[in-house]
Parts: sequence; structure tokens; C-alpha cells
Amino acid sequence: MSDKKHSYHVNVVWTGNDGTGTSSYRSYRRDHEIRAEGKPTIPGSSDPSFRGDPTRWNPEDLLVASLSACHKLWYLGLCAQAGVIVLSYEDAAEGTMLEESGGAGQFTSVVLRPRIVIDATSDARTALELHHKAHEMCFIARSVNFPVTNEPQISTSA
Repeated sequence: MSDKKHSYHVNVVWTGNDGTGTSSYRSYRRDHEIRAEGKPTIPGSSDPSFRGDPTRWNPEDLLVASLSACHKLWYLGLCAQAGVIVLSYEDAAEGTMLEESGGAGQFTSVVLRPRIVIDATSDARTALELHHKAHEMCFIARSVNFPVTNEPQISTSA
């Protein structure tokens, strides 16, 4: 099988000009919209620590969400292939970012905490082991330069 190249196109449009642009640090909102053809618009801003709107998604939220969603998608596909029937999946993911004194910063870790319910006929050991494979396959986790760990909890339906 040969390698495939995929491209992703989004537009980020700043919507926070209150009339004077960036004439000062406090003169503008950090609001923006993330747009892609045929998809709902995502309202974005910066983290509230950086004068952002707490009701909008910030880039840090979206990075953690991307890691969680990528893992989930791989995990569900691997379970389907292995005959593990997943009935529910919920992840309480958490990212940690370190801001340096000069203002720069970086993520230092993300922990995924998926809680999965599988059918009673499915093998719980296999269900747990597939998290390792999902992590190895996740495009986003393979692309970041900080550790992404998993703390899954598997339970079976009654």
C-alpha cells in the first residue's frame, strides 16, 4: 500500500475589531470564527487568561479535543475490527500547558480518561489493549511533541 497525502483547509476570520483595530492591547476582542466549506462555524477566542471570551472555543481546548476525538475514532474502529462491541464512550480529557515568564508557552502533557462500556459478550482485556493500538495509530497524538497518556476504564453492560 502506498502512502496517501491528505489536505485540510480552514479559514479563521477575526471578528473582534471593535472599530479601532489593534490600536492597543485592550482595544480589541480575541473573537474569531473557524470556517470550512459545508461545516458549521466554530466560534473561537483566546483562553480567558489572555482576554478571551470564556463562552467560545480556544485553540488549547481544540487541541485537547482533537487528541481525544482522534483516539476515540481509532479506538472504535479497532474495536469493531476485533469484535469488541462498544456501547458507550466518554472521555474526560485534560491538557496541561506551561506559560513561561516571557509569554511563550507549550503543552507539557495531555491525559485521556475514556470511560467505555462494552457489551457483556465482549472481551474486556482486548478492549483495554486496543487503547494502546489506538494511541499508536492516532494521527494527532503522533504529531505532537509532548506526552499523551491514556487512563481508560472499561466496564461491561449488565
